[in-house]
Amino acid sequence: MGIRLFLSLLAALVLCLPAAAGEAVFTGADRTSDYLPLLEGKRVAMVVNQTSAIGDGLTPLPDSLLTLGVDIRKVFAPEHGFRGDADAGEAVADGRDRRTGLPIVSLYGKNKKPTARQLADVDVVVFDIQDVGARFYTYTSTLYYIMEACAENGKELVVLDRPNPCDYVDGPMLEPAFRSFVGMLPVPLLHGCTVGELARMINGEGWIGGRREACQLVVIPVWGWHHGQPYSLRVKPSPNLPNDQSVRLYASLCPFEATRVSVGRGTTFPFQVLGAPGGRYGDFAFTPRSLPGFDKNPPHKDIPCQGVDLRDEIDPRGFSLRYFLRFYRLSGEGAAFFSRPRWFDLLMGTDSVREAILGGATEEEIRAGWQPALEKYRAMRTKYLLYDTPPLPK
Repeated sequence: MGIRLFLSLLAALVLCLPAAAGEAVFTGADRTSDYLPLLEGKRVAMVVNQTSAIGDGLTPLPDSLLTLGVDIRKVFAPEHGFRGDADAGEAVADGRDRRTGLPIVSLYGKNKKPTARQLADVDVVVFDIQDVGARFYTYTSTLYYIMEACAENGKELVVLDRPNPCDYVDGPMLEPAFRSFVGMLPVPLLHGCTVGELARMINGEGWIGGRREACQLVVIPVWGWHHGQPYSLRVKPSPNLPNDQSVRLYASLCPFEATRVSVGRGTTFPFQVLGAPGGRYGDFAFTPRSLPGFDKNPPHKDIPCQGVDLRDEIDPRGFSLRYFLRFYRLSGEGAAFFSRPRWFDLLMGTDSVREAILGGATEEEIRAGWQPALEKYRAMRTKYLLYDTPPLPK
């Protein structure tokens, strides 16, 4: 089927939908008729993974576009790979997708940014990856490098937007000295933006080479979603975020990865439990195993751990240090609790949080320290929002 015929049929179908269908959420990728004209007659590269799926049948986006005759030249694969089955931090190799035959170029191996040579046979890049709202979730770092490469090589970028399932502005701001792949952008730990809004912010604030609007950017927005509206992911965005609870707790539990405390990797409930060998942290018992589809080589593999089960925990509704402070005090280890202090600082985007913890500060005192910077960020952020925030209840 040709693209023009497909668009005509799709438009007719949309006009026949009942009014109730307007209550559904349609991601940017679902809005095929809005971006197909941007791809027609062009050589396309895609930055996608297992979350890049459309429709009720969750059809992989590259597969769908290939059937419509889109000239896809290659796929750029982020952390966890094109099909999302690589462990956190595991190098992703170049290769060829067995299902589609498309060449796969890794952006989580030798290079994290497309080279001029890799973009030479491409006119436009399509980015469609589900984010979870946390600065250290590396898909937004990949977005930054993609935008930088497109700007440098004169390529167009189309971002197919998706809702933010952890839609809060919270946590410390990134300081320049702590910029890394787990913190590329000068935003809070929870940035409160969709990927499309972040892309607009990167462009509008001149974060690429100090030049505003450096990247030729088009964002295809979400329909039927606004800031503050809950959103459940239908595909897990990475191996160890299998459900809504893990996504909600991820930002608050990830800092434990700079300690010897397990966050449940190697179980079927990662980022929903905390524990370590020795019994000092609680009575809930679990044993990390090698689990394909989750984590093949988790910390404390095959060693019983004891701690707490957070699967029914309601809070936090943002970023909280209360779990970390509790375990820090129970450990009795002081500074040694931070088995990887530099990694903790990179995750936080600052060393002030660790220093405050070592100094005996409460969570309220630590949170007060980052509020002035958050207020400035919130004011700047409003320029780039695409989705109205509903009014607060009186």
